[in-house]
Amino acid sequence: MKNIQPFHLAVPVHNLEACRTFYLEILGCEQGRSNDTWVDLDFYGHQLVIHYKPKTEQEDLHHNPVDGKSVPVPHFGVILEWEDFHKLATRLQKKEIEFIIEPYIRFEGQPGEQATMFFKDPSGNALEFKSFKDPAQIFAT
Repeated sequence: MKNIQPFHLAVPVHNLEACRTFYLEILGCEQGRSNDTWVDLDFYGHQLVIHYKPKTEQEDLHHNPVDGKSVPVPHFGVILEWEDFHKLATRLQKKEIEFIIEPYIRFEGQPGEQATMFFKDPSGNALEFKSFKDPAQIFAT
């Protein structure tokens, strides 16, 4: 794979402090600059900014069927090394994070074999973390 540059993503959160705690203490992110309405985070080498936005009527996420599971749209996340994915999954389970989709293996024994899991941050943003058994097969068809 070519040298990949970090992405920048800004997401709305209705409880800045709860989300700051979640990203720092649960996901292990590092904090960068911040003020009263936003926080920069080192999200596994990428720049994630959580921006305060007042809570409005709860808008349900859209879901698409994938592997007989209901995948939330939109969602974001990162691709981790195989062992790091499993360590994070174990840590999330110990912290009793409620999963939208529990950690599982897709395409087992096939090209593109991957581990994946979905959960939400305290403001309802859906996250997917995944890992490929063979990182060279991220875009396998």
